Amino acid sequence: MANRFTSVEAAIDRGAHAVLARTPRGPLADGLIEFLVFGLKQAWACLFGGLMLGMILATRLWWPEIGLHRYDFWFLTALTIQLGMIVFRLETLDEARVILIFHLVGTGMELFKTAAGSWIYPEPALIRIAGVPLFSGFMYACVGSYMARIQRIFDIRFTRYPPIWMTAVLALAIYVNFFTHHYMFDFRWLLFAAIALLYWRSWMHYRVFRFAHRMPMLLAFLLVALFIWVAENIGTWSRAWIYPEQADGWSVVSWSKLGSWYLLMLISVVLVTLVHPPRPHREGGEPAQRTAP
Repeated sequence: MANRFTSVEAAIDRGAHAVLARTPRGPLADGLIEFLVFGLKQAWACLFGGLMLGMILATRLWWPEIGLHRYDFWFLTALTIQLGMIVFRLETLDEARVILIFHLVGTGMELFKTAAGSWIYPEPALIRIAGVPLFSGFMYACVGSYMARIQRIFDIRFTRYPPIWMTAVLALAIYVNFFTHHYMFDFRWLLFAAIALLYWRSWMHYRVFRFAHRMPMLLAFLLVALFIWVAENIGTWSRAWIYPEQADGWSVVSWSKLGSWYLLMLISVVLVTLVHPPRPHREGGEPAQRTAP
């Protein structure tokens, strides 16, 4: 448990527990405290993404003419946030490394998808590669940051987690399909079926405050994908990027994108296992530190 938090998070955790330990006990009070702490922990896990989304919304509502493109400002701000999280020990160096991988994987997809016309960035930018402003990689990094942080903040353990090599092969197949479906058959329904077969018996166990909880991993993927779909609607409304059908005016992002984010959840989970190997849950005992590969 010693490595669950950074030093700053450990200090916050000690202070929070000192306050929460004095709260009343009882079914209603326990439920309310669990709900409150769950929300606070989720918000803390979303720190990077929340700051990015807040920045995008704020500059959508008001942006002064200062000789700097919004996209370039977002990139510089995102870079500052990322460095600040490391300097102030809100994120571990290992997590920063996996977030860098998210950034590179996401930017590679962006270069291809924008060239294929899947979505566009409607505003000018100097800090870009081809038609992709480099802040876009940080949008994927937000997902990576959340996935990495939530593992330790909630002390997540797993029951019947699939073999790592199988999840890696499936993640690679999903990533390749995001490119190849433009030229050949879209295998996403087969990939959905493969995810279901691989994870249908898998459960995640997590601790909020006083109690441990559990959830099927397939449901957890869906809930996170739905949350990202909502954030994507905010992003397109802010014109961070737009889909072709939104060129003449904003509209709700297609529900088909929820499926795309569900598939990306699998890629995200596999990348995070590079930093936080899945740890098995053991009933009635202290769980082991990690699963066998």
